[in-house]
Amino acid sequence: MVDFKVVVSDRNAGRAYNIEASGAAASAFVGKKIGDKVEGASLGLAGYSLQITGGSDRTGIAARKDLPGAGRRKILLSKGFGFHPDHEGERRRKTIRGNEITQDFVQINAVVATYGEKPMDELLGKAEATEN
Repeated sequence: MVDFKVVVSDRNAGRAYNIEASGAAASAFVGKKIGDKVEGASLGLAGYSLQITGGSDRTGIAARKDLPGAGRRKILLSKGFGFHPDHEGERRRKTIRGNEITQDFVQINAVVATYGEKPMDELLGKAEATEN
């Protein structure tokens, strides 16, 4: 059985929500690619549409949108996501995961593409934090 932690970012509210997805909710993500849209109803977000922006596997290796396929690969990077050079012109071979979501993923990152009628706090059962 597949289990994912889905981190949904709400850019309008400036908040991120951690949602545990297992079973049918998790299988809605398997086979999708970074950049694809998924209906939020499987996560309890009726009326919402989510766009997958990234993810990582159990060892923390990040997925990269421009790398096709499902497995890990060692690629030579000079800049961009997954590599932060120490010196100008530095290149390094790094292990990066492809853009297809598989059962090896642990975390999936997504942003809200289309908003539903009810606020996310209400749908997820989150109470507003009180000020102390």
